[in-house]
Amino acid sequence: MTNTRLIDLRSDTVTAPDEAMRVAMARAEVGDDVLDRDPTMRRLEERVADVLGVEAALWVPSGSMGNMIALTAHLSRGEKFIASRGAHVLDSELGAAAWLSGGMPEAVDWGDRPGHLPVEAVRGAGGATGPYYALRTTLLCLENTHNAAGGVVTPPDEHAKLVATARDIGLRVHLDGARLWNASVALEVPPAALTVGVDTVQVCLSKGLGAPVGSLVAGTAAFVEEARRLRKMLGGGVRQGGVLAAAGLIAIDRIPALATDHANAATLAAGLASLGWEVGTPETNIVLAATPDAGATLEALRRVGVLAVPMLGRVRFIAHRDVSAADITEVLDRIAGIGR
Repeated sequence: MTNTRLIDLRSDTVTAPDEAMRVAMARAEVGDDVLDRDPTMRRLEERVADVLGVEAALWVPSGSMGNMIALTAHLSRGEKFIASRGAHVLDSELGAAAWLSGGMPEAVDWGDRPGHLPVEAVRGAGGATGPYYALRTTLLCLENTHNAAGGVVTPPDEHAKLVATARDIGLRVHLDGARLWNASVALEVPPAALTVGVDTVQVCLSKGLGAPVGSLVAGTAAFVEEARRLRKMLGGGVRQGGVLAAAGLIAIDRIPALATDHANAATLAAGLASLGWEVGTPETNIVLAATPDAGATLEALRRVGVLAVPMLGRVRFIAHRDVSAADITEVLDRIAGIGR
């Protein structure tokens, strides 16, 4: 692999800001966001709130912090929250939902479709009322797209049923929309169509859109006021944050370009299938491939200069803006030489 160019399909977070984004960052109008609000960051927050169809939004350094802020605002100590099996808030945030937010997590199994929560399972997970000594469920966490399930999307009608069920049993709803932009593009609906009825939502700017840093957590103006306090508690208050927010403003303009990543993922999946790999048809930009030994497969891929990661016993490839259609063809040519 010494002289082989690496093609990095580990994540859409490996994207780097391009020249246009770097220029915008260098020229950004800035201010102390903790003291006076940074003007560029304010513009980004207002724009994202408008795109999501909510009252207000708050920039945070990472999606994990955005999720933790929302869960901390929603949960009291010892209250249970539910999320689908494999959800990021359960498996990829180091237990912070329990450690920092004080909630007791419970995974709800998927139904007959990976990554999709059955309404009946949500209803059966308990509610916010009961005797004082009973464990109370107060929050439902949704994820769209669902990373561990292979980037599957939750369409507006299914989303509406889940939110309505949560309301029926007294649950608040947080949406981890780290890749909500991908769901919006795949479904050909505006992002606001996928946030209807939720109390809070987190969206990411550094997954596929090319921004180097940043997510936003959004909801009502009252929530964002409290979220600003919680961000400061967690060490997320920034000073001249406009340098980063300027990248976010450009990133938002690039949402439609995610369709190219989806097309490249479909090409990769079809090519892997033709080579004998067990792989489904991706709905967005994530391809999951079953293999007898994921570790051995990943090492074989690395030897030919293709980087991927394990995901629930399978191999995950993610198409992103820094990988071209020609790169996908090259990946398939390299993989053809190693088999499975």
